[in-house]
Amino acid sequence: MIKIGVIFGGESVEHEVSIITAVQAISFLDKKKYQAVPIYIGKDRNMYTGEMLTDMASYKDLTLIPTIAKEVTLTKKDDKFILQAKRGLLNKIVDTIDVAFPIVHGKGVEDGSLSGLIESLGIPYVGPSMLGASIGQDKVVQKQVMSACGIPIVDYTWFYDNEYLEDEEKILKDIKKVGYPCIVKPARLGSSVGITVAHNEEEIKTSIEEAIQYDEKIVVEAMVKNLIEVDCAVVGNHKEMECSLIGEMLTDNDFLTFEDKYLGSSGGKTGAKSGGAKSGGCITTGGFKIPAELDKEIEEQVYKYSKEAFRCLNLSGVTRFDFLVDAKAKKAYVNEPNTIPGCLAFFFYSPKGKNYTKLLDEMITTAIKEYKDDKKKVTSFDSNVLSTYDGKGGSKNKIQG
Repeated sequence: MIKIGVIFGGESVEHEVSIITAVQAISFLDKKKYQAVPIYIGKDRNMYTGEMLTDMASYKDLTLIPTIAKEVTLTKKDDKFILQAKRGLLNKIVDTIDVAFPIVHGKGVEDGSLSGLIESLGIPYVGPSMLGASIGQDKVVQKQVMSACGIPIVDYTWFYDNEYLEDEEKILKDIKKVGYPCIVKPARLGSSVGITVAHNEEEIKTSIEEAIQYDEKIVVEAMVKNLIEVDCAVVGNHKEMECSLIGEMLTDNDFLTFEDKYLGSSGGKTGAKSGGAKSGGCITTGGFKIPAELDKEIEEQVYKYSKEAFRCLNLSGVTRFDFLVDAKAKKAYVNEPNTIPGCLAFFFYSPKGKNYTKLLDEMITTAIKEYKDDKKKVTSFDSNVLSTYDGKGGSKNKIQG
């Protein structure tokens, strides 16, 4: 049986969302093939494990986790990936894992920080590489990459908080070129945290002040006319990928808010079509109509750009892409990727006949294949350039780079 280290939590405003996504995923793993090992990263950045962490009741008071779970570190020893106790008996092995499965959201974990740690230990893992995760978390860099790949995006501008404080007039001029109304976002957060709409210069100042509470890097985007917001997920990697059905976002607000996504408070539009009962207790209980009723031309664009963006952003595992569609012009723009989406976007695949257990199995299988393929690549040379090093700041033989 393959032991899957499901890693979740972290010091992020999306901490609680990560917990729900991970605990739910654990419950849907194929118990005949996989044994889940929960690895919870507390807001104190320490790692904890223990069977009780698979039960949502354990998280009603997060301050109690250190008293009921074992604090551990993730490391490699004798070609095994182990969870080693930080306290008590020296070097005690608490558990082992075969594959890591990061189910994390937000800055400090989803942004490549966690995948970088896992890569440095050589552990097979599910999801995007450190590069893909880093790009996927930064709304500015991902736009720059997608634009270079010819993928359509909306007009935007961006800046750092210190640049706004030092030269507000210049920033406001740049935003005016983008046009009002516009959307202001912290560049490296998800779950719609810190996002607001500004209709004029007075509102833009308030919106910027809101955004810089969460991030030093801010992006301002043009709002699309005749807007329809749709989502499409992609599972696999650059070799093989499969799109989900397309889902239409339903909200009474100018954009899908945190409350729409996680608290089901979007009002009349989402209520009857939320599909909460069909989602298996998913945190995203509302906000989508699946499949979306779209013009064929728009549908083809969404599928095409989903795959192209998945490839050019160096992604793997499952990613949900947010699209902004001008229904009148029949033009789809990629808004942003969610490299580790809430519920791992399983509810986009369920209507296609791929249930959550099957989706998880495919993601893990892809991770193992990628690990094996990577092992076939050359990682070192027989020659040792240090053998010619004379210890005096030079080499006995000239080395050309």
